[in-house]
Amino acid sequence: MGCSIPDTTPLKHWRHVEEGAYAADISTDGTITVVSGVNNGINVWRIGDSEPLYHWGHQGEGNNSVMAVHISADKRYVVTADREAFALWSMQTGEPEGFWRIDESSIRDVAVANNGNGILVARSSGKVMYFEPRTSRRLEFLGHQEKVNSIDISPNGKFALTGGNDYIAYLWSTETGQIIHTFTHPTRVTKVALDDEGRFAFTADSQDKSQIWNVQTGQPVSALNYISRQKIFTDAEFSKDGKYLLTGSPSRKSYLWDVQTGDQLQAIQVASRETVSPPTAVVYGVAFMPDGNMVTTSSSGLTEVWLREK
Repeated sequence: MGCSIPDTTPLKHWRHVEEGAYAADISTDGTITVVSGVNNGINVWRIGDSEPLYHWGHQGEGNNSVMAVHISADKRYVVTADREAFALWSMQTGEPEGFWRIDESSIRDVAVANNGNGILVARSSGKVMYFEPRTSRRLEFLGHQEKVNSIDISPNGKFALTGGNDYIAYLWSTETGQIIHTFTHPTRVTKVALDDEGRFAFTADSQDKSQIWNVQTGQPVSALNYISRQKIFTDAEFSKDGKYLLTGSPSRKSYLWDVQTGDQLQAIQVASRETVSPPTAVVYGVAFMPDGNMVTTSSSGLTEVWLREK
């Protein structure tokens, strides 16, 4: 028998996109989700509301191709990106504050610091750009030798975590470009995430090394414990108290982990898209809600709330 997870039932759910989603992110407090829909642009939702707060479009009302979304930790700004351009949006006004096109190599991932003070842009060339929209200061990080797959930025914008096909994740300073810690893997790094409280980093490769690190020392805290030879992660979020890590995957699954031991505490299976065969969904965004429960947004176009087992 395979290790199949039985269907789990959400406490609540909302359909935020009709035809599925290309990308999504959930605010770190689990109250806002931003969804890039296949057929209706980018919509900002307060989770639980019946109508979106804002509707955004990169290229007017034409075809939407936004494949990366990130909400700042303070919920004041959102950065969105397609392969060729990125935009900064104010959550206060709902208006764009800048739109920038990248000429050299395609965009792989984006992240934004508090108050929109700094934007991180990963590119397929291996370069990572740190950019300050209001001062136009720009720094190129050249540490990676191959394509960068995943990035994150600290809330204050001073630190970046980046991982790529060169089997390495780097924690580095956006002020100097200097590397602070180097985290090595046996295969290409596919997902990285920083703890907003400045305690931990998460790095995962394309096979079976998924590690939580102490950001201050660079030393390992725990490795996630699972039997499968391969586990791919699409999102990762640390709880505010530092006890838990919540992850999403491309195969409908979301997992809750114990930070100190790496043990899996709970598994969730999100709703799939009925129109695709076999039925599947990519979990794009995960977060802990203020009441301690968990929330996911997936490619099915659904945002779902889950009871956290005590």
